[in-house]
Amino acid sequence: MARRKKLYEGKAKILYEGPEPGTLVQYFKDEATAYNAEKRATIEGKGVLNNRLSEFFMSGLNAIGVPTHFIRRLNMREQLVRQVEIIPLEVVVRNIAAGSMSKRLGIDEGTQLPRPIVEFYYKDDSLGDPLVTEEHIIAFGWASQQELDDMISLALRVNDFLSGVMLAARIRLVDFKIEIGRIWENDYPRLVVADEISPDSCRLWDIETGQKLDKDVFRRDLGNLADAYSEVARRLGVLPAANVRTSKPKLIN
Repeated sequence: MARRKKLYEGKAKILYEGPEPGTLVQYFKDEATAYNAEKRATIEGKGVLNNRLSEFFMSGLNAIGVPTHFIRRLNMREQLVRQVEIIPLEVVVRNIAAGSMSKRLGIDEGTQLPRPIVEFYYKDDSLGDPLVTEEHIIAFGWASQQELDDMISLALRVNDFLSGVMLAARIRLVDFKIEIGRIWENDYPRLVVADEISPDSCRLWDIETGQKLDKDVFRRDLGNLADAYSEVARRLGVLPAANVRTSKPKLIN
């Protein structure tokens, strides 16, 4: 399709104006970042994998009645999505202690949590995306109490869906991050899952071996990131042959 006006470029994606009012074209880049972009590299094929995987997850959520911004995939790197007003929060659901939770609370990584825990982080790279409480969210007007309750409900429904899908692929869903946006209908906002769902935004461990199949491979220098994402795609049947050209990551200075 013809290239349209660029509206926004982030670390992993570019948003262009869509072909119809209220739509956007979301383009998946090959760049990988970690530690608030302090570590960066180009991973050939990563954008193709994340586009296909996010399509798979978002389509699955739509099919079970969990609303998302996803409309359809356009090509190997682009998808058509609804334009939404993003709530400035990252919503994280944790099933197993890992990453910042383990460091923050001194819990051994890999500890099964007594129940899924929902956390909120304020989206601001300059502040390091700090953890915030529900009181902060209400006090600063980032979301209403009703929206907060709906966000928690949406996040837990996504967790149920993803956990089941991953379990069938012999993958443990450790935690994941989603973003949620508002779509306005007759002056009333409706919340939908936005951005992407991919190994970039999830922690995924092989059930038998504990092998990491997510961005921690890049964060911790554990191997080839595209190979890990290809394995997830293969197990889910998204790319049965995992036929994505990959190469060693190219560091960006």
